[in-house]
Amino acid sequence: MVIQKILNNNVVITLDTNEQEQIVMGRGIAFKRKIGDFIPEEQVDQVFRLANQDTSLKFQELLEELPLEVMQLSDEIITYAKTKLGRRLNDTIFISLTDHLHTALERMRQGIEVKNFLLWDIKRFFSDEYIIGNKAVEMVKEKFDVQLPEDEAGFIALHIVNAEMDEEVGNVYELTKIMQEITNIVKYHFKITFNEDSVYFYRFSTHLKFFAYRLLNHKELHDEDDGELYEVIKKKYRNAYNCVNKISKFLTEGYDYTISKEEKMYLIIHIARVIQTNG
Repeated sequence: MVIQKILNNNVVITLDTNEQEQIVMGRGIAFKRKIGDFIPEEQVDQVFRLANQDTSLKFQELLEELPLEVMQLSDEIITYAKTKLGRRLNDTIFISLTDHLHTALERMRQGIEVKNFLLWDIKRFFSDEYIIGNKAVEMVKEKFDVQLPEDEAGFIALHIVNAEMDEEVGNVYELTKIMQEITNIVKYHFKITFNEDSVYFYRFSTHLKFFAYRLLNHKELHDEDDGELYEVIKKKYRNAYNCVNKISKFLTEGYDYTISKEEKMYLIIHIARVIQTNG
């Protein structure tokens, strides 16, 4: 690997076999080296190839200032999250999570704690991401001997949700609000308290997460159904259908969003199942 640019003693830019920039990390790999010098493979710890040029440039700027250990931990958490979730994450998480971890560590060292007012909803609606957030807190403790509060597990979870959906964290707050509003409509329509430990509530919440994402981005769900199945579902689950009509009316008035017939059908099924199995 030949150095194209030096960010700091531990991070340089090189070119891959396709002549595309890649970010290369390793302890002291740039020490006493200059542009054009060769770096042996055995000195390289990590290589990052970010597809988006703007994201890559922002990441490079961040790496110029952050300790190598923070970046390595961020990469370990992201790798764990991808494996746990079984899906891709947007490259922007390398920026947002790394910066957040560094800031969180600095705050703790200064004795400053920030409350996460969405923590309860994060646990409820984003349970997989919250588990990853807790694991990340454990990893921070192991690597830096700093105990981050539970609130930070929630913040990390939000960054992961953000990366799953290519959303800004601020929009994830709005997404959570929509999920809460819909859940409340269902709760009051059926006059129940959800068993939030059930697999059916988990599936319902997962569906709501992606439904809210589509709503925020005005992307309606459509399939090839000719309407016959919808009519069958509507008749079979009449009470759930009435509940979905309330949800539809609320979203039309509050968000100027019209739910497609296909989306209504899936909501009816999920609501019917979560109500039937609630206990």
